[in-house]
Amino acid sequence: MYLDALSFLEDERDGFRAYEALPDLSDEQLDRPVEAAGGWSGRDLMGHIVLWQEAALAAAKELALGADSPSMAQTEAAWAAGGDQINEAGLARFRAMPIDAVRAAFRSTAGELRGYLTVVPEIRWIKDAAHQEYFISETLEHYDDHMRELRAILDAAR
Repeated sequence: MYLDALSFLEDERDGFRAYEALPDLSDEQLDRPVEAAGGWSGRDLMGHIVLWQEAALAAAKELALGADSPSMAQTEAAWAAGGDQINEAGLARFRAMPIDAVRAAFRSTAGELRGYLTVVPEIRWIKDAAHQEYFISETLEHYDDHMRELRAILDAAR
């Protein structure tokens, strides 16, 4: 549980830092499936991380303007109804994109999310337990959840 936005934003930035090696891999390295990463490629992992950062970003944009986030509620309902479908659709989307577009989205989305969170009043996300948990789950916990895949992809690229 965070008591202030700055602490969360510093931890989120630190948690994401390890992933920043991904866009520096070659196109071939990013598109190579890695068995130790569950068959995911670097492109897949980048897209998957961005997918959920985008969900958090949509919520942050709404919370910057008001106390509620319809997109957060929709995302949570869709996840409860079948999260694997969301992930599969996200993988398909990022696999269809040019690799430079995937890199660009990966390089910009986390920073854009951090930027929006700095203008969301703390009462709407840090001081709201449910909203705070949402942002933690879409960033910090999500980054931790995929460290195994990240390590495997980076190891395979060496």
